[in-house]
Amino acid sequence: MPFQTLRTWFERKPSVAPPPKDRSQLRVGIARVLNVWSTHQFWVAFLKELGISSENIVFSSDTSEEQGREFGKGRGTVDCCYPVKCISGHYGELVFGQKKKINILLSPMIHSLPSILHGHVVDTVTCTRVMAGPENIKAGFLKERDVFAENDIVYASPFVSLGDRHMVTEQLFTSLKDVFDLDLEETARAVQAGFQALDSFTTKARQRSRDILAWCAQNGKPCILVLARPYHMDPGIGHEIEGELQAHGYPILWLQYLPGDDDLVNWLFEEDVKTGRIKSPFDISDVWTSSYSSNTNEIMWGAKFATRCPWITCVIRLSSYECGMDQPTYTPSQKIVEATGTLYFKFGDLDSTKPGGGIKIRVETIVHYLSKYSEEIIQRKLGYLSPDCPLAVARRSDAAVST
Repeated sequence: MPFQTLRTWFERKPSVAPPPKDRSQLRVGIARVLNVWSTHQFWVAFLKELGISSENIVFSSDTSEEQGREFGKGRGTVDCCYPVKCISGHYGELVFGQKKKINILLSPMIHSLPSILHGHVVDTVTCTRVMAGPENIKAGFLKERDVFAENDIVYASPFVSLGDRHMVTEQLFTSLKDVFDLDLEETARAVQAGFQALDSFTTKARQRSRDILAWCAQNGKPCILVLARPYHMDPGIGHEIEGELQAHGYPILWLQYLPGDDDLVNWLFEEDVKTGRIKSPFDISDVWTSSYSSNTNEIMWGAKFATRCPWITCVIRLSSYECGMDQPTYTPSQKIVEATGTLYFKFGDLDSTKPGGGIKIRVETIVHYLSKYSEEIIQRKLGYLSPDCPLAVARRSDAAVST
């Protein structure tokens, strides 16, 4: 018969959860680069769930020549990818350019991405150069001395597969447990909060895109689709070319947030599915069989969406200098878009140089073609589709409500 001992009588029982860890004073800097542009909502919500306040989550500013000169000079590493080269300026700004010092520099190595095409393509991984970019640029801050350690900053670059959600908790726990003093349970809660925030943001952005298309359908107006990678939203990478066009009154859509509602995509891709050319509206195997790269896959799907959607009368293709992932897609994406007479213009080899005069001339040319041909393009593409447009149905419903 066992007897109670003093130790078992008086030791503290884990009858209640341990008090939450106080991370409110931690200050985390995040480099506003690469695929953080499409996943930032995840990281903000993840950190907030861990108890880090919003004011202590700091993003570097948009890419600029001034940023690179002031904070990145002499710390660059060899890389032909211009968006990767720019990371050094972002790191330097977070280390040296803050009025209140950061404690942690978070720059995730994102291996795969959430995608509207998930399950319809081979995989949704990222460009290997982009994925490894943070570690590559980190070397420039260690080659002479450890700049991070000198400034009492912990550098964290977790390897994470955001396209494979079941893996993320274990990946971030393994990578960040010593950085944030994590346990597995709170990591799981933070990951869940991160995905909820990301999904909510994406849903709202896709709905906004649908609203724009519905407005175009209601008013017979054209809009422009930008085919680019997420980080071309950075004014220093994409040079705000889409903003120049929007200033002329043309609504802008980004492929990352095209609406994927069943009624709309079934209407656009109905004939191809019926004939067996594709298995679903999100299938790109008819035009792109090597469907491994998430952003590349979505560029090809965006081209297919644009060539079918009547009110997208123009596509703007943005690409950075010598992008090896983009180069094989130039010809097929252009052929897809132009198959229905949709206008296609490419701004390739974008780097630090912003030829303001050249961009202005090209924008004026695009605006001329839009004003001249958009009405004809809309009518031609409507003729390829069934009359049961879901955007028109939504328009009639809105009208009924307003009366």
